[in-house]
Amino acid sequence: MVKKKVPDWLNSSLWSTAPPPPDDDRLHRYSTKPIATTTVEPPPVPVAAPPAPAPAPPPPAPAVVSTVQEEPPKPQVIIHNSDSNNNNHRNDDEIDNSAQAQLLPELSKKVINMRELRRIASQGIPDGGGIRSTVWKLLLGYLPPDRGLWSSELAKKRSQYRHFKEELLMNPSEITRKLEKSENDDPKSESSGMLSRSEITHGEHPLSLGKTSIWNQFFQDTEIMEQIDRDVKRTHPDLHFFSGDSPSAKSNQEALKSILTVFAKLNPGIRYVQGMNEILAPLFYVFRNDPDEEFAASAEADTFFCFVELLSGFRDHFCQQLDNSVVGIRSTITKLSQLLKEHDEELWRHLEVTTKVNPQFYAFRWITLLLTQEFNFADSLHIWDTLLSDPEGPLETLLRISCAMLILIRRRLLAGDFTSNLKLLQNYPPTNISHLLYVANKLRTRSTV
Repeated sequence: MVKKKVPDWLNSSLWSTAPPPPDDDRLHRYSTKPIATTTVEPPPVPVAAPPAPAPAPPPPAPAVVSTVQEEPPKPQVIIHNSDSNNNNHRNDDEIDNSAQAQLLPELSKKVINMRELRRIASQGIPDGGGIRSTVWKLLLGYLPPDRGLWSSELAKKRSQYRHFKEELLMNPSEITRKLEKSENDDPKSESSGMLSRSEITHGEHPLSLGKTSIWNQFFQDTEIMEQIDRDVKRTHPDLHFFSGDSPSAKSNQEALKSILTVFAKLNPGIRYVQGMNEILAPLFYVFRNDPDEEFAASAEADTFFCFVELLSGFRDHFCQQLDNSVVGIRSTITKLSQLLKEHDEELWRHLEVTTKVNPQFYAFRWITLLLTQEFNFADSLHIWDTLLSDPEGPLETLLRISCAMLILIRRRLLAGDFTSNLKLLQNYPPTNISHLLYVANKLRTRSTV
């Protein structure tokens, strides 16, 4: 069989990344083991990634990097250039100013042109003035294109979320107290206000094991809530916005826990799966740092609905019963393998045939966590700008970006064996995000030719 010719542009030095320095902390981040189910292995506490090279003179808002921040930093797109690519792209200020100049007029229209908004947002969104916060809500369908409907829609959704919390986060003791109060309000009830044993139904008894028992359900929920609590405390320990003993960090953790708990109770078929906290974090971070005080104060409710919308396109990846179905995680990983074979058969053959590197060993985490663990936090936000803005949906874009990640380091992969390649793919090296997204878009163009 004749091998497919590798396009010249794939072999260009433009897409090659230099090996990371020996002391690169990325080599010590979460390790991924072969996983047969959709439960993400609990990761150890990650070591903070090394500070990125200093970008061009920053705008007034402080830049986000993956080092410890004393105060919740304001989100902002930062493009980290690799050593071989420093002169191939405009600097950060030029990109941000250009995007802002295009986005502001579009966002000020009475009815926003979503097609045009997606086109501009796919190139990266600056966060000055809460632009990313507003654009993400539009891209996820939380805000309607008609600006005149924003106020009523937001009021309705935020009220709905408050209702969810009141109904779903209530302790059974509180439910019982309500019943007791109801009994007290009844003139026929005894003056003690205590329910007699004969009046306590089976479902209200703490020792009941019945499926309809509010206490039995509460104890099951408690296990999930404990898992959520552990995972939330591990979310981005390098950022004080998420981690630490400050009142703001504690408040942010409580918000994340509430969102995940409400989601788990409203979706009993999925409930909570480890890793969902990592998908939730970027949304809450961006919305909570909105300079508009009203939007920042309502970040928890806004994040909940945007999280539900985002996860709706990936929910089958978290359902173990669908692992082997056409919509399950294994099927999606197979699509990535096929995409690589289509665009670079030589690399595909070396990885999967010669060195036997099963894509499940590294791509499981890439796909289920939407690349949040492969790059620093600021770069993840830039990647999500592109993921959320694609009209085809985030999954297809995610697969193209994952394929581009392989292509960017193809020379090192072709020179490696099973051990070195697996280590490289599980600890992806620093990469110019603009280049990565360019290659991913190039794959879309070539696929449609």
